[in-house]
Amino acid sequence: MRCAVLPFFLLLALLSGCAFVNVPLIPPPSPLAEQVLEGDGTKKILLLDISGTISEEEKPGGLLGRATPSLVSLIRESLHKAEQDKAIAGIILRINSPGGTVTASDIIHHDIMMFKKRRNVPVLACIVATGASGGYYVATAADEITAHPTAITGSIGVILMKFNVEGLMGKIGVEEQTVKSGDKKDIMSPFRKATPEEVRLGQEIIDQLYGRFLDMIMERPKNSLTRDELRKLADGRIYTAGQALAAKLIDRIGYLDDVIAQIRTTVGDGKARVVSYYRPGSYKGSIYAGAAEKEGLAEALSGFDAFGSSSFMYLWRP
Repeated sequence: MRCAVLPFFLLLALLSGCAFVNVPLIPPPSPLAEQVLEGDGTKKILLLDISGTISEEEKPGGLLGRATPSLVSLIRESLHKAEQDKAIAGIILRINSPGGTVTASDIIHHDIMMFKKRRNVPVLACIVATGASGGYYVATAADEITAHPTAITGSIGVILMKFNVEGLMGKIGVEEQTVKSGDKKDIMSPFRKATPEEVRLGQEIIDQLYGRFLDMIMERPKNSLTRDELRKLADGRIYTAGQALAAKLIDRIGYLDDVIAQIRTTVGDGKARVVSYYRPGSYKGSIYAGAAEKEGLAEALSGFDAFGSSSFMYLWRP
């Protein structure tokens, strides 16, 4: 009887203005939790996902959903949690990404490098399906890169994309007007064709960002390529795992299980627990859970605004 009467009095109190109850429709985000995927040893190996398009932008949650933190934010949070856990003896970067923005890829690469310096534990990369462009850029932060036999990698380079909608706007009778302080203030505007000088200026920036990509590869612990050899390989083409191994862009061909066995040997614990971090409500049941995220074109071009500013991308998008 009491259970039936209580909601009535709560409703009455609300209607009379006597009480205020704040019940959030969307629960606040919870800290990352840890789950053991396999193993029962003393030491831990963190399986860290670099999956989907690499971006520094949050993914919207819709009308009643909660926004998902960006991959940059998630990796930083995960590395911070791992750094505080002295049982973490190594990290495996499980990569399935075509890349993303230059800045996001570079931040994640930097954070991994800083983690390695502070903790001095082995970090191995495993390209499961796709580790192209920015995905490969992130992989170069690892001590060693392994690729699944059917993986695709490479696409080393930078791309700057923009639409030119000037003709379309003319057809529908819409005219864009810009007042600017200098003739280059609206460089790469989608509302007009880029001038030859603007293309040249964009190319200069691309060349610098491309040079940085080459620098990261040259600094790989197991790199044996000269810069001239690397430049011939880095023309934007993609490679199978076999081709990448022959080109010395990766170090081994194998499966995620092989990488786990290797890092267990390295840390001296044949039964080391493989763990992952997850947000409560997104439980993962195995080492391959969540390894293949499907995305639409808009998500794949995260950071690219067709009607706003263009973005420099380390991205492979067939």
